[in-house]
Amino acid sequence: MDVMDRIDEAVKNNPVVVFMKGTPQLPQCGFSSRTAQALMNCGEEFAYVNVLMDPEIFQNLPRYADWPTFPQVYINGELIGGCDITLEMAENGELETLVKAAVAANNSSADDAAA
Repeated sequence: MDVMDRIDEAVKNNPVVVFMKGTPQLPQCGFSSRTAQALMNCGEEFAYVNVLMDPEIFQNLPRYADWPTFPQVYINGELIGGCDITLEMAENGELETLVKAAVAANNSSADDAAA
């Protein structure tokens, strides 16, 4: 599978996904650490991609949504932004609202598909 297709699949198949350096439990940079913590504070599970473990994604992700830095947070298939934007949204409560709505919508469509 082409790297851009793999990125697209991760973005479209997860209600919330962060492309970061390291993992939420063991981040490898301060920006990724703060972003993952903000997402964890929302109280919902989210997907992550450790860009340090996949050099192809590391090199090509900036082209995917024309965003040059890591981390990158996607909610409902849309780029929300990086660390600063995510933290700003967390501060004003917008991040938790978006995350909870995205996870709830995903769970609802999964329930519909199972019915």
